[in-house]
Amino acid sequence: MAGSLDIKRRIKSVKNTKKITKAMELVSASKMKRAVNATLSARPYARASWEILESLSAISTESEHPLLKKREVKNALVVLISSNRGLCGAYNAQIIRRVIEMIKHDTEVNLSFVAVGKKGEAALRRIGQNIVASFTDLPDNASLRDVAPIGNLLIEDFTNGSYDKVYVAYTDFVSALVSKPTIKPILPISKTEVKEMSENLGDNDEPTPTSNLQPTTSYVFEPGYDALMSKLVEKIARAQVYQMLLESSASEQSSRMMAMKNASEAAGEMIDDLTLAFNKARQAAITKEISEISAGMASVS
Repeated sequence: MAGSLDIKRRIKSVKNTKKITKAMELVSASKMKRAVNATLSARPYARASWEILESLSAISTESEHPLLKKREVKNALVVLISSNRGLCGAYNAQIIRRVIEMIKHDTEVNLSFVAVGKKGEAALRRIGQNIVASFTDLPDNASLRDVAPIGNLLIEDFTNGSYDKVYVAYTDFVSALVSKPTIKPILPISKTEVKEMSENLGDNDEPTPTSNLQPTTSYVFEPGYDALMSKLVEKIARAQVYQMLLESSASEQSSRMMAMKNASEAAGEMIDDLTLAFNKARQAAITKEISEISAGMASVS
């Protein structure tokens, strides 16, 4: 019966593990719902902001604001958004692999990194990359205020000429089953990228309040065009970082939910297999005892 007892202990252990993975699945499902709602709610604001900037940019040249000014790319800054915790499937591995491909491809550009999340920071340190800043204490339901230090850092480093281009490596949320690791430039902002970003933010079937804005519209600026553009461009840069963080958060929670669901299902299958093995072992032990009793009675008679 030693084998049966071992199997019984293992069944109990797997059942306990299944309870944990099931609980984590339910928690992740709840967090994913909140993250998805926040992501979808932020998309119209981001899209409308980009459309306003596109309309205003048509009035003047891009060179009038430092965040709109393009220059030769010698130094670039990459913001890598990952998770602080594991058990989320291939979420971290996919975006880290995408960044490593970028490092191998862009050999002529000096890349530095801002790590958002412990997993990405650890991966960058393993491969010996230059990390200029690290943000590993953001809450799960981060607000725009929580993300403001990241945006301020990017704007300051780009404006003072430390970097010629700023990228964000994040995971774009498509659905609960699909997420796409993506690297997009956010600084400098160009009219082309404004239009592409506006078109790629979610479903564009419903028009935004600014959809009817025409580039030829005459505007009266108060306090002035430069002051308005300065505030608008900075707000959009920060909103972009926040939007990408929300997309990554929704992708992380959906990936963790699916990973825990698969683990729960695998645990259930293992319990069934172990229960069958236990029943077979117990039946074999019973059959052996009956055989021994029958043999003993036969020898006595």
